[in-house]
Amino acid sequence: MALSVQWVWLIPALPLLAAAVGVCTPRRGRGVAAGAAITALAAALVLAGLALRTALNAPPGAGPACCDFDWIVLGRGALRLGWLLDPLAAFMLVMIALVGLLVFIFSLGYMDRDPNFARFFCFLSLFAAAMLGLVIANSLLLLFVCWEVVGLASYLLIGFWYQRPAAAAAAKKAFLTTRVGDLALLLGMLWLYDATGSLLFFDGGGGCLEAPALAGLCGRTVAGGLGVSTAIGLLLFVGAMGKSGQVPLHVWLPDAMEGPTPVSALIHAATMVAAGVFLVARTFPLIAADLTTAAAPVHALTVIAFSGAITALVGALLAVAQTDLKRVLAFSTISQLGYMMLALGVGSWVAAVFHLLTHACFKALLFLGAGSVIHAAQGEQDIRRLGGLAPRMRVTFATFAVGMMALAGVPFLFSGFWSKEAILAAARSWPVSGGPLYLGLTAVALTALYMTRLVAEVFFGRGPRGAPLATGRVHEGPAVMTLPLAVLAILAAGLGFLGTPVWPWLQARLDGSEVGDHVTKLSAEGGLVWLSAGLVGLGLGLGWWLYGRRPRRQAAAPDPLAAATPALWRALAAGLGFDELYRVTVVRMIRWAAGLADEIDRRVWDGLVRGVAAFGEFGGIVGRQLDEDGLNAGFDDAGDRLRRAGRLYARAQTGAAHGYLRTVAVGFVLLVLLLVWGGMR
Repeated sequence: MALSVQWVWLIPALPLLAAAVGVCTPRRGRGVAAGAAITALAAALVLAGLALRTALNAPPGAGPACCDFDWIVLGRGALRLGWLLDPLAAFMLVMIALVGLLVFIFSLGYMDRDPNFARFFCFLSLFAAAMLGLVIANSLLLLFVCWEVVGLASYLLIGFWYQRPAAAAAAKKAFLTTRVGDLALLLGMLWLYDATGSLLFFDGGGGCLEAPALAGLCGRTVAGGLGVSTAIGLLLFVGAMGKSGQVPLHVWLPDAMEGPTPVSALIHAATMVAAGVFLVARTFPLIAADLTTAAAPVHALTVIAFSGAITALVGALLAVAQTDLKRVLAFSTISQLGYMMLALGVGSWVAAVFHLLTHACFKALLFLGAGSVIHAAQGEQDIRRLGGLAPRMRVTFATFAVGMMALAGVPFLFSGFWSKEAILAAARSWPVSGGPLYLGLTAVALTALYMTRLVAEVFFGRGPRGAPLATGRVHEGPAVMTLPLAVLAILAAGLGFLGTPVWPWLQARLDGSEVGDHVTKLSAEGGLVWLSAGLVGLGLGLGWWLYGRRPRRQAAAPDPLAAATPALWRALAAGLGFDELYRVTVVRMIRWAAGLADEIDRRVWDGLVRGVAAFGEFGGIVGRQLDEDGLNAGFDDAGDRLRRAGRLYARAQTGAAHGYLRTVAVGFVLLVLLLVWGGMR
């Protein structure tokens, strides 16, 4: 059984319908809202599986299957929308629906006591629907609409506990920061429409990602010799930077941890941050088109590669010095997203998507494991006040350890190792520069270090003395929370074997190539594999030597790295000052501009308005005087004279015939005398 492209729209429509049910559900209808959300996403997962089967069974070289329609008719033309189905969209559909469903199920236990339980599942369904719609869009306009709904849903979920000032501030920060990227994406979309006349990706040769449109873009330049395709690609990438937390637009992502932990898992694994990477992967033909122009001053992919490598390193550095459990994982997400952008920049979009899929599984596992810890610890998130949880939360510890090893890239056994190695191999083959490779390798060791620190602080030892968790109240969560952890742990361990260098089935399905025999390729990459494995071992060993040998005994005890490098530690703990930099530059500039606008409004525009009002009032007074003393007085005087004349004439009208005859006789005599007098002259 397969799912035709004409029915792919049902996949996002089902959770959207569940969101509508949630809107109409009263607060007491907890079961209705949650049941509708989980049932709809489970059905969407089934349809996504059928869609994946359809995409994988398509003939080689057939291209995406599309279903387009006229949305708005504009004169002789029309603005068209549509959806598509290809392996990229199909794998993304399955990943979003599967990870989202596990997060939904976990939320049943995590949010059980929340009074706004029904509203929470309504927002989750809207989030999933928007992301599912985004990945099937065959139009950049439809993708942008879903993109903005994703931003709206993230705002609602990050600020779900809006009564907390920190949560409300984090929601606004995420919304405003991502708007910077969204504005660039909108400008790129308008420019692309002006240059190609279409926003459809594929349209029988007329789409903006097809050869004729790309050839036309490559032949045009803007100021400085920059290609039009390069400029549009960079605008699209800035949009992706906002959603996918690339430096310097990464500052919203750590603060987004103020939302409920299932929201963090959904944002960091399957929805919002994946949108930016997917956008670049979907529009990769456009962004890579400028490579044919050798004389171009800069290529979009070069910018993406270095931006991703810097983000991977910065995210890993900042994760080392965090003390909040969820913020460590948040900076880890930033780093891993940097790896994905690095892969895209060096030309391997399939490696980026491979890592996106594996990352979704082990990062969802880590966040849900963190949620299990926080739920059991009565809301405690400071890793310095945790510890000794392994024997009390065996399932959470075992599954979290699997996620940790997948993220750290423990060799050969976990998915993160294989997808990360695919990225590093692509970076090594990049002819432009070796810089991204070296930055990526440095981040490998740092990732193993901070994840070892996290596990040692949270799960090992006996717990800090004096901390609330030193009692026996901490226990494992219910099955509704542990079952998703077990499923994700299996995926985090096994998914990578679908894309090993020996059998790169996933990569072959994504780009439509043959799987073939890649043993020689593995031997060629052996040196890099062993170097990466050695760096992972170095990070794990250093982390255990610093944090595992001597577990923390006091919550206030200094961190070993903080004691060794206090200045660097303070800088990393403060996020390298990005927030402060924005506070003294962008925020201060906006406040200054707002103050200036207020002064101009008060002193200039308000004065002008008052002056115009005064002039109008003066004109009204003058008009009133002219009307009353001029026109009205003249008409009144003339009326009085006519009235008096009328009275005199009325007196003459007596009705007596002899009086009239007397008057006629007098008049006749006067007329005769006048004629005689005239004749005498």
